[in-house]
Amino acid sequence: MVDSVCILGGGLVGSLLSIFLKKHNIQSVIYEKRPDIRLQNLVAGRSINLALSTRGWIALEKVGLKTEVEKIAIPMFGRMIHTFDGQQKMQPYSLHDGKKAIFSVSRAELNKLLLNEAEKLGVALHFEYKATKVEIDSNTIGFRNAENEYIKINPKLCFSADGAFSLVRSELIKNSGFDYEQKYLEHSYQEFHIPADANGNWQLHKNALHIWPRESFMLIALPNLDGSFTCTLFLQNRGEVSFANLNTIQKAKYFFETYFADALALMPNFETQFEQNPISSLVTIKTFPWHKNNYCLLGDAAHAIVPFYGQGMNCGFEDCSILMELIEKKPENWTEIFSEFELSRKPNTDAIAQMALDNFLEMRDLVTDEHFLKLKKMESNIITNYPQKWQSQYEMVTFSNLAYSEALEKSKENKLKLENWLQNFGENFVPEL
Repeated sequence: MVDSVCILGGGLVGSLLSIFLKKHNIQSVIYEKRPDIRLQNLVAGRSINLALSTRGWIALEKVGLKTEVEKIAIPMFGRMIHTFDGQQKMQPYSLHDGKKAIFSVSRAELNKLLLNEAEKLGVALHFEYKATKVEIDSNTIGFRNAENEYIKINPKLCFSADGAFSLVRSELIKNSGFDYEQKYLEHSYQEFHIPADANGNWQLHKNALHIWPRESFMLIALPNLDGSFTCTLFLQNRGEVSFANLNTIQKAKYFFETYFADALALMPNFETQFEQNPISSLVTIKTFPWHKNNYCLLGDAAHAIVPFYGQGMNCGFEDCSILMELIEKKPENWTEIFSEFELSRKPNTDAIAQMALDNFLEMRDLVTDEHFLKLKKMESNIITNYPQKWQSQYEMVTFSNLAYSEALEKSKENKLKLENWLQNFGENFVPEL
């Protein structure tokens, strides 16, 4: 049995990893800088709603939590597109039968569930322990706790699940041979809230991810269990239409009246939300390698991505699944485990990072583009006729656990074929496959 295994970060990936480890008879200790989320009155507007899909479900099923999570998840069967003139049109995620869904789940509620399970299994949880110093070569981590006491540990292993601005990663990249890339999107995001109606019902279609695409910016909304929706505005930081120019409540309200009038009509306290909810940045982070000695990165600490494919959490959960498969194959051979883990995951996390950026363009702009819709119509007809032989990129990424890199390459090949068929035969053409 391995002891003294440290997990930095008690968020979604860190808490799930501790459960995986415990089920493999590896005891771990979680150190989380924030207070216990289970005891907090959560502040609205601080996280993007999560879209749970196949890769995430596979990980949850492996630790026996699929049924419990299903109780707090709402299926979304497609994108509901809101046009300028107030019309709504459903675009199913599954082009074949319209029955496949991604699931809206509260980040906070899922995190609470995972922490409760970890604690029930005997995982030690330390909250308000902020890591202030990591010395990888001497194997020392220093913390300040809620009482401002300084505590040092010397872990046998350290899994760094401490997010996009990981302290462990900041130490790793000081070493020769460690690459690092950080790129901010020119857009940021701000959250808003649509409450349930007087009867506690959803004021928009419950089982859809709602999108108001406006070319260079967009609004989305995901359903919550209480009948409300969490909305997220993605907008440029600078320019004529930007967060920089929404510098008064009057300007913000006029902006929403102009571009998202039907959503604004469902936000009775818009002014308060605009004033109080923070504007947050969007960043893609790549690094390699992910380990040195007995320290290993995973989740956003290794590969933070923008949220436009709904794969950040799913990718992090898949990290846990694959890491545990390697532990099963090579028990306690940590050097080989960490090396194989980073080598196998790096091409796939780079691929989903690119697809997430590409999907932003699709969501905000192409979903109303005539040429794009013709390609989608052709692809839908092909999938209807050959559901076992053709999958869209979205289906490969979201409804399977095909390697992200393979999904990206296959979708590039498919797009070239679709463009050729559309140009030569028209949108109603269905090739023989």
